Amino acid sequence: MQHTQPPTKQELLARIEKLYNAVNSRYSDWGAAFIVDKVNQYYFMGTMQDGVFILTSSGDYAYCVRNSHERATIESPLDNVYPMSGYKDAADIVGADVGVALIESEVMPCAMLERLSKYFNISDTAPIDAIVRTVRAVKSAYELAIMEESGRHHQTLMQTVIPRLLREGMSETDLTAELFRETIKMGYHGVSRFSMFQTPCALGQFGFGENSLYPTNFDGAGGMKGMSAAVPLIGDRARTLKKGDLVFVDIAYGINGYHTDCTQMYMFGAEPNEQTLRLHRQCLQIELNMAAKLKPGAIPSVLYNEAMDALDDEFKANFMGFGERRVRYIGHGIGLYIDEYPIITNGFDEPLEENMVVALEPKHGLAGVGLLGVEDTYVVTPQGGRCLTGGERDIVVV
Repeated sequence: MQHTQPPTKQELLARIEKLYNAVNSRYSDWGAAFIVDKVNQYYFMGTMQDGVFILTSSGDYAYCVRNSHERATIESPLDNVYPMSGYKDAADIVGADVGVALIESEVMPCAMLERLSKYFNISDTAPIDAIVRTVRAVKSAYELAIMEESGRHHQTLMQTVIPRLLREGMSETDLTAELFRETIKMGYHGVSRFSMFQTPCALGQFGFGENSLYPTNFDGAGGMKGMSAAVPLIGDRARTLKKGDLVFVDIAYGINGYHTDCTQMYMFGAEPNEQTLRLHRQCLQIELNMAAKLKPGAIPSVLYNEAMDALDDEFKANFMGFGERRVRYIGHGIGLYIDEYPIITNGFDEPLEENMVVALEPKHGLAGVGLLGVEDTYVVTPQGGRCLTGGERDIVVV
């Protein structure tokens, strides 16, 4: 059954209270927080409009909406949803004297801050980005239920749907198009969202053979040649599938805004050789070892460094990428965005908490073959990571 129930009033109020408490624990002197990121608006208000969610130091909130106030009142179960034609209306609603304004510094354009400053008396600004990410990192029962359903669909997609789509002569773009059609039929919400600035994505990354090692601006282990230099996404029209190709599929799936993340390798028309299988299985073992340690209190940087220290220099040379193109993480939080807190990397020292959700993705590049490895989505529990996407798998021969 597709999970389509919107968040309740109690769910949203609990999130706002959690944000308020988190801000107070970080800042002793602040006046108001301004949330303009649409996904964050959805998280706190249950709708995403052309507007601004404002939380004041007194604990009051207001959602001021330019377009569409009507839709916002239909979708959000909360009160304090107001129409506005400009930020002057918002200032009249919550009060113009702000002092220190907390802003999403990685999202809010300078021009927007300038417009806010015309009507709000802002003495200084401070970032709220990390606070919001921390609040969103621990998932509620409502959120977990949606992500569990997404994970079940995702498992079916990777294990059943994709193998029957692969055929000799199809292009990478053919696979993307056909896979998108199948995901929509299954209930996919139609978009893969990243919080990283200017990171468009169509389902995920696809690669036949060495195309999965192609240089990319995307902060991930895999590569994608894409349609062109102007659209380095979706796949390569010219690269067609032939026997003996390794097929790299790293895609998100999502329901009602919430994502899971999963990667699967397929070998088309041939068995993988011993080296390919050995390197892939080493990635599987890394995932298993790390998943067992996804417990409350575990330190992400410790998990990362333990995993890296266990690898020999030869394996490290192409671990989490290929050659000089390697990323410095092995896992990441996931939810309304695909890239959320926590990050399994050196320097991320905040301990894991129960019901955080983490995608683990140990991967390894192999010249002449492509990117090997795995990715699955796990819930942090006292017993270790509970997998939502089916768990580690060998290369599937098609």
